[in-house]
Amino acid sequence: MKTRITELFGIKHPILLSGMSWISLPDMVAAVSNAGGLGLLATGVLDASQTREAVKAIREKTDKPFGANVSLLFPGAPQNAAVLLEEKVPVINFSLGKGDWIVQAANEYGGKVVATVTNYRHAKRAQEYGCHAVIATGNEAAAHGEPPTTFCLVPSLAGGLDIPVIAAGGVGDGRGLAAALALGAEGVAMGTRFMTTKESPLHEDYKNLSLEKDIYDTLYSKNFDGLWCRVLDTPGARKAVKHKMGPMGMLKAIPNSRAIAQMIGLPYMKLFFGVLASGWSNAKGLAYMANAFKQIRVATEKGDTKAGVLPVGQVTGLLHDIPTVAEVIERTVKEAEAIIGNLTTKLDGSRSN
Repeated sequence: MKTRITELFGIKHPILLSGMSWISLPDMVAAVSNAGGLGLLATGVLDASQTREAVKAIREKTDKPFGANVSLLFPGAPQNAAVLLEEKVPVINFSLGKGDWIVQAANEYGGKVVATVTNYRHAKRAQEYGCHAVIATGNEAAAHGEPPTTFCLVPSLAGGLDIPVIAAGGVGDGRGLAAALALGAEGVAMGTRFMTTKESPLHEDYKNLSLEKDIYDTLYSKNFDGLWCRVLDTPGARKAVKHKMGPMGMLKAIPNSRAIAQMIGLPYMKLFFGVLASGWSNAKGLAYMANAFKQIRVATEKGDTKAGVLPVGQVTGLLHDIPTVAEVIERTVKEAEAIIGNLTTKLDGSRSN
């Protein structure tokens, strides 16, 4: 299956691994790339030295194209982006900020840059400063999709942009891939589907729980990490989204933010006073983030449904097994090709009648 995305990235199939903290690690990235897709390393919870080591580890596991993402809202993101540029990572995906400087630096070595967006205005701006493609994150997606659904967001971007659009949100099988292509996308990014595979480091309890859940079993709220965010419906998630950030939440954020500072290699006092100096809005946003990071990590690594919270998309209700990454990619492409072929046959048949 060839599209502008397969040509742009030099990959066999138009399927990307979404960058998911504590999930999209070197083994997962390499597994997706080796199966013909594009693996994306998640750097949000890594410091610069860990990011460099992860990139080297990926290159030891695959000789295929791969990428990495940076969430520019996160502390330490500029340092991680600098490492990706120094290491000449083939594809860099950024979100939650302006990445024009990443585009300029990546162009010097032939790297490709993809912006994750949730509206046309941001997508158009990304195209204007040189991004090679955009990932359109619809409402159905895990984590940070805005209210517009994939079914409406993708064609609105594809109809107004010259660069390729990659659909994210609501895609977990060949039906989703075929639908995304019909909407004008040139490929898809999958997170929730890849999260529940044999190679995924997600705790087995959450893998099994994901199979039990329906498409209705997610929560969508701004009260978890301060942005619109979709998570699996669990006792821990219900508690997390029940209240907006208040005094108790800010107090909890202090030790949690210490853990973040340590995790990304920043001096805590520098982070603390930098946040205070940036104003109340940013301080509250980073407090949300600090608390959310801890809960995501507890879910991912320990499988705790009472204290942990796991971002997942509505497509969790379409999952029925725990296959290998290669099996997911192979059957997704075969199913999409079969659907497209059947539609062509149906249309040809209707014309002849």
